Amino acid sequence: MQPRQLGSDLNVSALGLGCMGMSEFYGPRDDTHAMQVLDRAIELGIDFFDTADVYGPYHNETLIGRYLHSRRPSRLKIATKFGIVRKAGEYNRTINNTPAYARACCEASLKRLGIERIDLYYVHRIAADQRIEDTMEGLAQLVKEGKIAHIGLCEVNATTLRRAHAVHPITAVQTEYSLWSREIETDVLPTCRALGIGVVPYSPLGRGFLTGRYQQDSTFAEGDFRAMLPRFQDDNLVANLKLVDVIAALAQQKSCSNAQIALAWLLAQGNDIVPIPGTTRIAHLEDNVGATQVTLTAQECTALSQAIADLPIAGERYTPEGMKGVNG
Repeated sequence: MQPRQLGSDLNVSALGLGCMGMSEFYGPRDDTHAMQVLDRAIELGIDFFDTADVYGPYHNETLIGRYLHSRRPSRLKIATKFGIVRKAGEYNRTINNTPAYARACCEASLKRLGIERIDLYYVHRIAADQRIEDTMEGLAQLVKEGKIAHIGLCEVNATTLRRAHAVHPITAVQTEYSLWSREIETDVLPTCRALGIGVVPYSPLGRGFLTGRYQQDSTFAEGDFRAMLPRFQDDNLVANLKLVDVIAALAQQKSCSNAQIALAWLLAQGNDIVPIPGTTRIAHLEDNVGATQVTLTAQECTALSQAIADLPIAGERYTPEGMKGVNG
């Protein structure tokens, strides 16, 4: 797989792997199968795994740590995050960006992962009542100590991004970005490009919706948080299926899957973009990686972008609780 560069010097595979679903939010977890998915990701050329302390909580970092200890893969880059505070089994959360909390979380993540340095350490959500400059100064000290190599921000607005970058270079912004979540194109993406910051889209397949898997009569497994998300609710889901129809039409023309069209479109938006689709299924992983072999012409990208832009998106991305710290 061809590499891409985030920021000034973090080289990673064009697609990363989001590991959250291996621990929670999308149904029961299976650590043995998760290890097999991680193995296959490495075989397919993915060298960029994304996790966070809040996934589980803590289970996902522990899982990745076990994988690293047992497989010892070379050249693998690990991204993790801090800032969301929640109890196991609860969706309610608070946001904490204080330097003391960042340090404590970083040191705990290093232990769970079993590594000496985190390649990319994100502020997972931005606390409105805490100065981003203070947070960045704390993270910059962790860089000096060799505990993290690069700093990232998640779901940040353009103003806060510029303030943070003025304290210490930001390597990447992770945010939801896909054919049905394009808000960053207005301010955040241009700001990233002006400052030389990479973009790491999570949920690039709309939590599976853009693949065509979910239809009007679809049901969700126990523990699947999509069941409570506004965009998957009743009339909203039906309205959003029009987006899937547009993607499916192009997929048929190109003889590929919906997922490959959605990912190929994102990859075509610039070499500074590294999507991290998550999956717990090897077949889906292999299909996602196949997107790197799908070429969309400039005309096809423009036509797809416009066709989707002409359709209304029904429903918010998260519940109000999930929106805490978004666009911070």
